[in-house]
Amino acid sequence: MLRIACFLLLWVVFCAPLFAQTGRSAPIEGVDPNLGSAGLQISRVLSGVVITNIYEAVPDVLIEVETADGIIKTTSDSEGKFSLRVPSKALSVKFSGKNIEPKTRMFGPDEKIADLRVRIEFVVPPVVESVNIQADALAPMVDSKSGSVISNTLFGRDDQLIQSLNAGINAGQHEGGGKSLEIRRYGFNSDHGGVNGGLKILVDNVQQNQGTQGHGQGYLGNLKSVIPELIEEVTIINGPFSAGYGDFSGLGVVLINSRESLPDLLTFRIQGGNHNTLRTFTAVSPKIKNAKTYVAHEYAGTDGPFEAPLGYRRNNFSGSFTLNASNNRDFGARFSLGTNKYASSGQIPLDLVSNGSLGRFGTLDPDNGGTTDTGTIKGFYRQSFASGTTIKADAFVTRSLFDLYSNFTFFLSDPVYGDEIQQHDSRLIEGGNLQVFYPYKIGDRRAVLTFGGDVLLNQVNVGLYPSVGRNPNRKFLPGNVSNPDVLLTRANANISNAAGYVQNSISFFDGHLSLETGLRWDVFKYTATGMEISDAELRIDGSVTETKLQPKISLSWSPIEDVPVSFYANYGRGIASQDARSVVKNPDAPPISTTDFYQFGTSFNDSAFSGVFTGFLIERSNEQVYIPDDGSIELAGPTRSYGFELKGSARVNRNVVINGSVTRVVRSYFKDSNPREFVVSAPHTVANAGLVLSDLFDTEMYLNWRHISNYRLDGFDESLRASGHDVVDFALKKRIRNWVDLNFSVDNLFNKSYYETQNFFESRVTPTSPILERIHATPGYSTTVSIGVTFRFGQKD
Repeated sequence: MLRIACFLLLWVVFCAPLFAQTGRSAPIEGVDPNLGSAGLQISRVLSGVVITNIYEAVPDVLIEVETADGIIKTTSDSEGKFSLRVPSKALSVKFSGKNIEPKTRMFGPDEKIADLRVRIEFVVPPVVESVNIQADALAPMVDSKSGSVISNTLFGRDDQLIQSLNAGINAGQHEGGGKSLEIRRYGFNSDHGGVNGGLKILVDNVQQNQGTQGHGQGYLGNLKSVIPELIEEVTIINGPFSAGYGDFSGLGVVLINSRESLPDLLTFRIQGGNHNTLRTFTAVSPKIKNAKTYVAHEYAGTDGPFEAPLGYRRNNFSGSFTLNASNNRDFGARFSLGTNKYASSGQIPLDLVSNGSLGRFGTLDPDNGGTTDTGTIKGFYRQSFASGTTIKADAFVTRSLFDLYSNFTFFLSDPVYGDEIQQHDSRLIEGGNLQVFYPYKIGDRRAVLTFGGDVLLNQVNVGLYPSVGRNPNRKFLPGNVSNPDVLLTRANANISNAAGYVQNSISFFDGHLSLETGLRWDVFKYTATGMEISDAELRIDGSVTETKLQPKISLSWSPIEDVPVSFYANYGRGIASQDARSVVKNPDAPPISTTDFYQFGTSFNDSAFSGVFTGFLIERSNEQVYIPDDGSIELAGPTRSYGFELKGSARVNRNVVINGSVTRVVRSYFKDSNPREFVVSAPHTVANAGLVLSDLFDTEMYLNWRHISNYRLDGFDESLRASGHDVVDFALKKRIRNWVDLNFSVDNLFNKSYYETQNFFESRVTPTSPILERIHATPGYSTTVSIGVTFRFGQKD
């Protein structure tokens, strides 16, 4: 019935409008509709695309055509394209824009002016509110994703947001939607974002990874406070190649940038679906002279497909205000507040699912779940000068409170009361960033020097408390005070991280060759005071300081003027900090692990097709293993991973785009092992393919397939593997009136039975059951249908 309903909806959206078409043709861009046939006979079409020297499309470029009869103007569209009607006379065409070196081309009356390829140079890289690297074309080092797909899809969970990036990142839930994601990339499992290289995620330049967190290093739980409709753009740096980013950047950096305002005065969306799902979004964005602003609220709730209802309830508030004090100077402030509470079915033993004694969506401990409260306030400033020099600065404060109740092993360590634990994290974060872009020339060679610094301060009260029935007193119940397997830890930790960096880019041979070099220096200070109680009490008290240099170098070469092929070679060192408790307890162990990332590739970027091939080699100084007994991290030796990526995007016509990518890890292993030990818990193949339909009968549609291979769960036993999966998702937006849209989405369209995360460890499901090594997993959602309506009132000019 679901598939029939989907088919009928598609028929209504796509086929019905065909019978309503009147046969009227659209007016030609740039032509006065009152111009007669004589005017058309003495004119011609100037058209083309504006690109950079590495074939990135450049939007919003002003094109001014000077003729004997006056000046005609237009701007390039989002794909860098332009087209306008001009007289059949000699022309002078000027291309200009913000941070763009002006360029003028002359054309004779009989010279070809259609399908031009116009190369421009930026005086400085495109500047957005946050410290960012921009790229619109496919390239090995950087991917850029528009916010339109994100804002038009009815997301209910943050894993859907990460999956939509299609950047070789596999993200899975541990607790059905409430906890932070488990992140896997390039053959490494970074747990919740901060180990084994880490994946650094920033929202409006505020780091989301939390170090020395109660549930895991680099924890990404604050992503729950991101509201999808407010996302302007997402940029992914595919490795530690930018000097602007340090800790947790080994496997890449994801930059989520929010809008400064919305196109309508009032926006309201309501959506609902199966699994008792309800979500609302409300935003007010008043029109104020020389300012951009909005305030917004999101509510989301679902029980999921679980036998014990998930009870996931989320409330987020967000606001932004930007004052344009002059043409080149802006001040602004943002805030976000979020609450998130949920129950959880936990990770269940798959052998019990296989023998029928437990359902795929069943649970063994009804007390699993937790709460998260977070708030951030931020101020920023940006100033640009006539020379192109640009200064940006921001500062922020975050307060968060986290409590999670989990039972991974059931009755393994405590056959009387069970193994439930409370993980607690209460923290205050202060941070700031300063960045300067300084363009200059060496002879006729254009260069940009970027330098800056950042600071991040964390004050954390963190603990792990044995609990029963969500009461954290299990350590002190009869029989457990002297039980070494029932561990209680608590500590106050201060982690400070300050850094400075410099990065220089310079172009040669009229921009055909670009060289970028960078160096970053980080200093960490770890301080922890606390205790661990097993069968005795161990005091934790100490302070450790560590510094680390991170060199970067990137080379791009576009050898042929009219052939859109570029070659790349990139190297960068990334770092991942350790948990402060582990550093203080083990002062002789390295407090920082490093990731040396080597990447080479080639790209082809044409208006109809873009493709990238990339090879990579990753050398890590130490794998980081999470120890659930005390919530700390241990080092497990150096590793190596190598493989390749393929990405492609083809425009079938102006309405249809097909894209896809595959990341293949050939091998990932511990370097010093004999016999060979392999890195576990991450798929070696991550792939996706998508169909995007836009601007057809006021309709946008997205159909996406995502795939991961099965993967090892044991470093020596190849037969012990987690299953892979293939999942198809669908989203559609239909403009019903100028002020109302219909939204429809299906997560897991074909109801694939799969597991998002799978881990191998010992557990005992009842006090009298045997202790078994087994695979534990969190099930992926069954088919989830969401239908929503979006209302927009008071469209701005």
